[in-house]
Amino acid sequence: MKKDKSMKKSNFVKGAFIATAGIVITKILGILYVIPFHAIIGEKGGALYGYAYTIYLLFMSLSSAGIPLAISKIVSEYQTLGYYDAKKRAFVIGKRIALLLGAICFIILMIFAPFIAKAVLGDLVGGNKISDVTFVIRVISTAILIVPVLSIYRGYFEGHRFMSSPSISQVIEQIARIIVIVLGSFLMLKVFKLSLTSAVGVAVFGTTIGALTSYIYLVEKKYKNKQKFNEKIRPVNEPIITNKDIFKKIIIYSFPLIMIDLFKSLYNYIDMTTVVKGLVNYARFTVEDAEIVMSMLSTWANKFNMIILAVSTGIIVSLIPNLTQSVVKDDKKDINIKINQSLNILLFLAIPMSIGISFLSKPIWTLFYGESLYGPSILSYYIFSGLILGLFTATISIVQVLKDYKMVFWSLFIGVFLKFFLNNNLISAFYKMGLPAYYGVITASIIGYLVSFIICLITLHYKYNVNYESVVKNLIDIISGSMVMTITLFLLKFIIPITSSIRFINLFIVLIYVLIGGLVYIVFMYKLGMVKRIFGNKYVFTNKK
Repeated sequence: MKKDKSMKKSNFVKGAFIATAGIVITKILGILYVIPFHAIIGEKGGALYGYAYTIYLLFMSLSSAGIPLAISKIVSEYQTLGYYDAKKRAFVIGKRIALLLGAICFIILMIFAPFIAKAVLGDLVGGNKISDVTFVIRVISTAILIVPVLSIYRGYFEGHRFMSSPSISQVIEQIARIIVIVLGSFLMLKVFKLSLTSAVGVAVFGTTIGALTSYIYLVEKKYKNKQKFNEKIRPVNEPIITNKDIFKKIIIYSFPLIMIDLFKSLYNYIDMTTVVKGLVNYARFTVEDAEIVMSMLSTWANKFNMIILAVSTGIIVSLIPNLTQSVVKDDKKDINIKINQSLNILLFLAIPMSIGISFLSKPIWTLFYGESLYGPSILSYYIFSGLILGLFTATISIVQVLKDYKMVFWSLFIGVFLKFFLNNNLISAFYKMGLPAYYGVITASIIGYLVSFIICLITLHYKYNVNYESVVKNLIDIISGSMVMTITLFLLKFIIPITSSIRFINLFIVLIYVLIGGLVYIVFMYKLGMVKRIFGNKYVFTNKK
């Protein structure tokens, strides 16, 4: 049998780039498809799609969110120690847990979908109906039967530091999903002349088809490369590790990760259950306009936040097995270096991306969705919640790897509490100040994520002696480079108009501004020596044998 030469282990920086590239490509595809999808289903359909997807993400957090990274961490730990039999059994046990939790969540959604829909919409009329929301929730629940097991396979690959295959599987999943979403919704509405609810139902079913396609790819990949997974680095006398011990370890490792994703999903759930009502009750929005804003927050603007979050996710995927290896070896110096490296890479990439998207919010929104009363305004501010969320996700994951589960819980709880307490209060406050009322929703999210992020930073510094000197120094240079980029783009407005009423022209405007802004930022950073400091050979981590 031929060996797949693409299956190679990656060091930390290389792995982070591979994982990030795969996730960013996936998110870019996820942005591009919304152009035809938005044109097909409109704002009302977008709100309905957002209701289904928000509920799906919440239950995905309950069924599997933490288990893949837990498997990645356990596999990396056992591989480092030479416990090869325990490593294999951990994979099998992880699959069984994922199957069971997925089945339970699927059954709950199928049975209680009408009650969930009622909780979301309440007594509001003029928008989507409870029966519509019930239908799309039940359709998307089928994905929960597949995605948890798919995630276990990805965690198993990543635990061996095989980063390319999981990244490719994500791209495959997204392509299959997009085909079903765009083609399916178009056929339902434009060809078969069925209802908007039917079109959105087919669109959310794309999540199931995409997951199934990706799952088949990874299963085949694992089978063809079984020799590499069975490779033994060194012979050891493996201690007796029972299935019960492995099960406990998976639960212990995955529980805080599940809590992380669950609390993050609660931010969206709080918005879903309060934004429409809050805008209607406190800011005199009509139900229709409030649902339009909700669709933008949950679906359309959120697509761009996913690009920023993809950078954080890619770094985390590579960091966890590498950081776990350092923790197992009790290499405190290496732990400190890798944490700082992660934050430096994240800030270097995410800050200019966020500022750039905010600056170009008008042409970007017009290009993707057409003219909008609320869209550009929402995107210009909402993108910064993605930046803070990315920083929070990275740091909370690091604290989890270091097994400070109490602090993980408290940082998450405090953030969600602030979000819940501030959402309607800030909607009312921003409206009374004459500012867009929906800025209150975004500000509540930023405050919640930011407080959790700061708690994690303080914990890492005082409990684990993590020194942020290099991060602070680099942050000053990153902000300086981002400001130079922004000034350049502002001056460019006097030469090339930043937006056009012709939708297609905005594509060239965005491309020109992105190329010039990106080039200015990279050159400025290179001249400051930032590129070498962050990505140079001195900071490229290879695993010690």
